Order: sequence, then structure tokens, then C-alpha cells
Amino acid sequence: MGEFTSVDDEDILKFIESSKPKIYIVGTGGSGSNTIDRLYDLGVEGATLMAMNTDAPHLIKVRAERKLLLGKKVTKGLGAGSDFTVGEEAAKESKEEIKHMLADANMVFVTCGLGGGTGTGSIDTIAREAKELGALTIAIVTLPFSSEGKTRMKNALEGLAKLKKTADTTIIIHNDKLLSIAPDLPLNMAFKVSDEVLANAAKGIVEMITKPGMVNIDFADLKMVLKSSGYAVISSGESSQQTDRKKNRALVALENAVKSPLLDVDLGTAKKALINVVGGESLTLREAESIFQEVSSMINTDALIKWGARIDKDMAKESLKVMVVISGVEFTEYSDENIEKKVDELSNLDLDEVFEGDKKKPINL
Repeated sequence: MGEFTSVDDEDILKFIESSKPKIYIVGTGGSGSNTIDRLYDLGVEGATLMAMNTDAPHLIKVRAERKLLLGKKVTKGLGAGSDFTVGEEAAKESKEEIKHMLADANMVFVTCGLGGGTGTGSIDTIAREAKELGALTIAIVTLPFSSEGKTRMKNALEGLAKLKKTADTTIIIHNDKLLSIAPDLPLNMAFKVSDEVLANAAKGIVEMITKPGMVNIDFADLKMVLKSSGYAVISSGESSQQTDRKKNRALVALENAVKSPLLDVDLGTAKKALINVVGGESLTLREAESIFQEVSSMINTDALIKWGARIDKDMAKESLKVMVVISGVEFTEYSDENIEKKVDELSNLDLDEVFEGDKKKPINL
């Protein structure tokens, strides 16, 4: 017998194709554009990559399907000079173009490294336009390394305070916490690790809904967890072998994710969670469910949890990876009150900290 087909299959397939959610990943500024480049290398199924920048020479090199030079009149394509007010003006100038590019979106990721000019200044405008168009809007941002200086951190915190009020969910990745994972990395390599974490966060969430699995998460599930959720954190862990009878590879992978410095919050405050389990051909439904049960025991008993599991034939048979997105968390460090306090501290530096003795020798800020 040949393969069974129905006369209605073609119409159903056309409907499936037309009803797929339109997902855009927008990288803005230098760091955000670098993340888009990294996503191009990684490959992300089911999303369109977009880059926006005020720096024309940098933008032309980015491997994005769509590009937008922000603020042609404001910056002349020469960048924002680390001034986030210039980045903000550039985004406002290009607001109609941003709106046009995102017009049919169902979900928009906006990503940047907070602290600089273009990314910090433009990301709030981009997120606001996406949200006003009705798209689920997820911001994934990094906070600067301490070595980048106090001014950059002050700018980043001011940008974060605005963004949190605009995006549905804001996922924070603090670069200093990346350094605690690999403390001896040269700074240029540390920035690449930061780009990698941003890229994998966006890719992981997108492919939760674009790649079919044993247990599927659909767009409606994703929306329930990430809509109007405030701050979120994301982490992943991996295991490739059975360690002992008490700790199987599923729980080892989860433990690696939960112990990550990137997940340094009180999980008991979480209101929602997304769990995605991906493994080689030996992955079992029982293993995936054990991860769900374990996460359930860690967070608020009333928390909404959605989970999915799929087999990736390209992974080694014994490998297993778990990604956890915890949203609605109480991030005391980045509450409105604490951000305002920190910004004030950074704005009112004592001159004695800026100059040393009679030599008036500037120190690095």
C-alpha cells in the first residue's frame, strides 16, 4: 500500500503554514547586533532575525534578514557615541519604520547590551511599538561588566527601569555573573560568552514552540507564562551520563541549571515557569516528567508551570539538556526603589573618588 493521503490534506497544510506565529528577534545597538550574528551561526528555526543600529558600517556587516538604520537625521549613520539620549532620539525618529517592520508580529524578542548609547536608548521604543501592535514582547538584556565603569552601569540601570515597565517580560543576564562561571577569561572572550548566552536564550524559547516534541508547548502556553510577567531569569543545564541510582541524568541536568549563577534569585517567589527538556534518542517521558516534578517542588505552590520535551536526533544518544525560564520573580536588587537608589549613588560620586591627591589623576570609572 502507498502512503495514505486525504483530499483535504493540502488545505490543512496551507492553514497550518498561514497560522504559524510570526516571531521576530530584534537586536539593537552593537551588542544586540552581535547577538543576531551569533543566532545566524547557531540557526534558529521559525524566527526572522532583525538588526537595528545607528552605526551604518557595523550594521552592514550583520547577517540579519531585515535591517534598519536608526535615526539617519540624528546620527548620520555614525553611531550614538555611548549617549543613550541620542539612541532614544534616533529610535523616535525611526518609529514609523520600526512599526512597519513589526506590523504582523505575534511575538517579538528585543535584545541589547544595556549601558551603551544605541541599545539602551532604543530598546524601550522598539519594545513599546511591538507591544502596541499586540505582540508578546520579551526583552533579553545584559547588564555591564563592572570593569566597563560606573557611568555605563548607571545608564544600564536607568534603561532597565524603563524597559521593565514596557516589555511583557524582561530577562536579565548580569555579565559579572558570567565571569563567576569562567573567571579567567580575557575580556574580549567574556563579551563573546555574553553574546552566546543572549543568543541561546532567544533560540531556546523560540524552538520550544517551533520544534515538535513528545510533549509540546504551543504559542498560547508561552503567552500564558510570559505575558505581563515582569522580571525573569533563564538558565540551562546539561548531563550526558547516569551518575548513580539516586541522581539520574535528568536531575543532574536540572541541578546544573538551578545552581548556575544566572539563576541567582529566590525561586520560591516565582509566579510562572517554562521548562524545556531536549535529549538524544534515549530520552524518556518519565525523565522529562521527573524534571517537571522537581521544579514544581522548588517554586511557589500556586505557580503556573508549562513544560515540553522533545528528542533531537542530532544530539548524542545519552545527552540531555534542560532549559528553565522562571518569570514573575521578585528581583529585589532590581526593584524600582533599589534601581533609583543605585542610580543616585552612581550619579553623586564624591570627587575624592574621581581624583587622587594633588595630582588630580583620574581613575577608571
